[in-house]
Amino acid sequence: MTIPFIDLKAQYKALKPSIDARIQKVLEHGAYVNGPEVAELEQVLAKYVGTKYCLTIANGTDALWVPLMAAGIGAGDEVITTAFSFIATAEVILLAGAKPIYIDIDPKTFNIDVTKIEAAITPKTKAIMPVSLYGQIADMDAINAIAKKHNLKVIEDAAQSFGAKHKGHRSCNTSFAAGTSFFPAKPLGCYGDGGAIFTNDDNLYKIMKEIREHGSESRYYHTRLGINGRLDTIQCAILLGKMERYEWELEQRQRVADRYNEAFSSIKADGFTTPFVESHNASAWAQYTLTIGDRNSFQKKMQEAGVPTSIHYPRIMPDQPYYKEHTADPKADLTHARWAAEHVISLPMFPDMDNSTQDKIIAAVKGAC
Repeated sequence: MTIPFIDLKAQYKALKPSIDARIQKVLEHGAYVNGPEVAELEQVLAKYVGTKYCLTIANGTDALWVPLMAAGIGAGDEVITTAFSFIATAEVILLAGAKPIYIDIDPKTFNIDVTKIEAAITPKTKAIMPVSLYGQIADMDAINAIAKKHNLKVIEDAAQSFGAKHKGHRSCNTSFAAGTSFFPAKPLGCYGDGGAIFTNDDNLYKIMKEIREHGSESRYYHTRLGINGRLDTIQCAILLGKMERYEWELEQRQRVADRYNEAFSSIKADGFTTPFVESHNASAWAQYTLTIGDRNSFQKKMQEAGVPTSIHYPRIMPDQPYYKEHTADPKADLTHARWAAEHVISLPMFPDMDNSTQDKIIAAVKGAC
């Protein structure tokens, strides 16, 4: 039996009647762009998260780029963010015309180290973009307090944390704005690229909606610079089908994580750690990520045991060639982020994983340590 890293086939099998019916409905009414499922999904997602507004968008990158544009962040501005994330986090800051200022991570959660944010603030700082990495929300209370003190905007990169909670608040409803991704491998994924933006700010929502539609206030009347950022109706239909059991999926992800945690609690290998989740947080478990001293050897043994693994992420953003040349500060202390990039490794994680499959993964991990 081949163990998948993420089993989207099992998920589709469970949701097939609803997803197929919803896709068929779109095929019959033919409104493939801005069809009725778009507004329906936006209402469902906003209600789920608890925000006033949700704006579906073409992908998770646009979900971060558009709020920056709408907030007027651009040339000459700085945005504070983590050093350890997928490249889109820094990419959108540059696309907006601003400069990313990288902060080291908390070595336990892998999220931005909030104790180092204030020292990085300058007169050019306009926003903070924390990343809720691996499914766990960053310390948003502390970040929002710093932002309020210095009159900064907070835009949560929630690409991996849709459904997670921080002190009772859902990811995407903890800041001025938030963007999430519906890439197929995410906790809530469509069958292609997709994303959504959330906010409670009336003016920001209006501006973002115009930006999403080529900067148009109404048809053929363009009031600002925009992009083509719409999410296709069929993808919205698929997501509506998936939302029918999403709470169950989050519970199952937690079940899988709990079994991993218990099984690995006795492992004492060099550099081996299991994910740390703050007591006031509930993770969406986008990944189940270990650290290990000798990652190459561990990954090779896992491969030999027939268990797939993945590395999120093997190089921090400011060490990527383009970003090292154009954005990196050679004086910045990013010790914890660089250590994580060299030692993290993720195991299969999906809600339909049965105990038998997980037991094989657990046995492989113990054998590889």
